[in-house]
Amino acid sequence: MISGFVWGPPFLILLVGTGVYLTFRLTFLQFKTLPYALKLVFTKNQDKKSEGDISHFQSLMTALAATVGTGNIAGVATAVVVGGPGAVFWMWISAIFGMATKYAEAILAVKYRTKDERGEMAGGPMYYIEKGLGWKWLAVLFAIFAAVASFGIGNTVQSNSVADVLQENWSFPYWATGIILMILTGIVIIGGIKSIGRVVAFIVPVMAVFYVIGGLILILFNFDLVPSAVSLIFTDAFTGQAVAGGAIGAVIQMGVARGVFSNEAGLGSAPIAAASARTDYPGRQALVSMTQVFIDTIIICSITGISLVMGELYLDANSDVDGAALTSATFEMFLGPIGAFIVSIGLVFFAYSTMLGWSYYGERCIYYLTKKPSSIMVYRVIFVAAIFFGAILELDTVWAVADIMNGLMAAPNLIGLLGLSGIVAAETAFFLQRKREEERKL
Repeated sequence: MISGFVWGPPFLILLVGTGVYLTFRLTFLQFKTLPYALKLVFTKNQDKKSEGDISHFQSLMTALAATVGTGNIAGVATAVVVGGPGAVFWMWISAIFGMATKYAEAILAVKYRTKDERGEMAGGPMYYIEKGLGWKWLAVLFAIFAAVASFGIGNTVQSNSVADVLQENWSFPYWATGIILMILTGIVIIGGIKSIGRVVAFIVPVMAVFYVIGGLILILFNFDLVPSAVSLIFTDAFTGQAVAGGAIGAVIQMGVARGVFSNEAGLGSAPIAAASARTDYPGRQALVSMTQVFIDTIIICSITGISLVMGELYLDANSDVDGAALTSATFEMFLGPIGAFIVSIGLVFFAYSTMLGWSYYGERCIYYLTKKPSSIMVYRVIFVAAIFFGAILELDTVWAVADIMNGLMAAPNLIGLLGLSGIVAAETAFFLQRKREEERKL
């Protein structure tokens, strides 16, 4: 009930409304600069002279690691089952405006970042809320909510998803999955953001390409079904006919909620990773961060959503198949056993990388609250231990708590973004001028 209230229409209006406001304030920046932003992501000559702990690419992969997860496979399926095909359209809309939100988060994170006692970069909503707005109490609230959320959506629910899929497909024991995930996660996060950055810079592109190629093969081999599926997505977005009672509000709410749940635009999590990037101007890293929403929702979620609408398995009222199982069944219907394998392996790696990304978010929040470097190691130990319990326990309540904490952490962040929108606009104008000067020299 609390989760339904937190993620109700008022909050979703605030979330998307912030993106719409920033889009107009930044004069549709996400459309004009996307090609340049994607070029920045994949250029080999990354900035090595500026301050920061990891490269543009590693920073983006850390953020993508945390967002590309169960939401792209299970979340999209839930949106289509509950909200109908039209929910996919509203996921796209939330992503388009979410790109502006993600940009604003990152530019503020880099501008207001600081160095901790170990010489590592520390930044994110808690820092720009405190230093930019001067509201320490609101910054503390964000850090508390985000630290708690890291054990929900960033930990236990992910290990539970992996344990479920391995048990269902290969009868692998839940406890064994928990132990293996504990070891693999612990080995990486013990080395901090530099270790996480190196690992996810390898895992995330591989897993994303693996899933995207599988999905594209499914779509291309059955291309005759694509026009009608896309047409249904657009028509249902405004009629809600596929939803019981034709509730258009349910279509919009599910699409926006699951879209935000997947790409995390506005939650305030990704700017924590953006703050650690080596960059000469906040605006340059902000453009790189913006591409996260494009890759996560416009590319990966679209492949899942279009495939589900093509398969029409969501229409079976007598079936209790939902979430990842529905996506797996759809891929298997079109591609055979290899389809289910693609979804299963994709989910395993998506969930694992999410744990790595969120472990960093959580430790940065804990450090902000305690100002003690020793608290980071304590957090890491507890975080790793929680993975095991997530794998072996029923987590309906944890899912609900994770939803609530994600919503609660977004509220202070959105207040910060709106309050500092003038700073975002000024920093953007400054960077775009530098960009034009660079282009004239070429």
